[in-house]
Amino acid sequence: MDTNAELEVDWPNLAKTTYQITSKFTSEYNCIAWAINNEDDRWWSPTPGEDYYWPEGAPREQTLQAFTIAFQICGYEICTNAEIEAGFEKIAIYVKEDGKPQHIAKQLNDGMWTSKLGKYEDIKHELDGLVGEMYGNVQQFMKRAL
Repeated sequence: MDTNAELEVDWPNLAKTTYQITSKFTSEYNCIAWAINNEDDRWWSPTPGEDYYWPEGAPREQTLQAFTIAFQICGYEICTNAEIEAGFEKIAIYVKEDGKPQHIAKQLNDGMWTSKLGKYEDIKHELDGLVGEMYGNVQQFMKRAL
């Protein structure tokens, strides 16, 4: 699959970087599920009162701290960069100016990233391709042993 002009409307930096659509449109799972283990059978969200999966013990709030705790429960630890590190998989957490996490991307073996774009497709992309109004900026990296 190639690129999509419709995606570039919501994520204009995609047009300025390398990316590729890698799946069909689906609303079965979201970026958190995709990043955590390519689990494609449920939607993850800390939204209180919603019937979404969220790791037990992680606060049900839209904060970087809650996301950090959720990923720590899943075996991740905070790290400082996006460099490929042998024996580890990495994620990047995008946070908007209001401090609310909006997206998670997972690093691939070649240094590119993979993301599930909400209810849209999965893509392979450069980290900066999703920076912008929709998802904000990368605020934190985490890693876990393979």
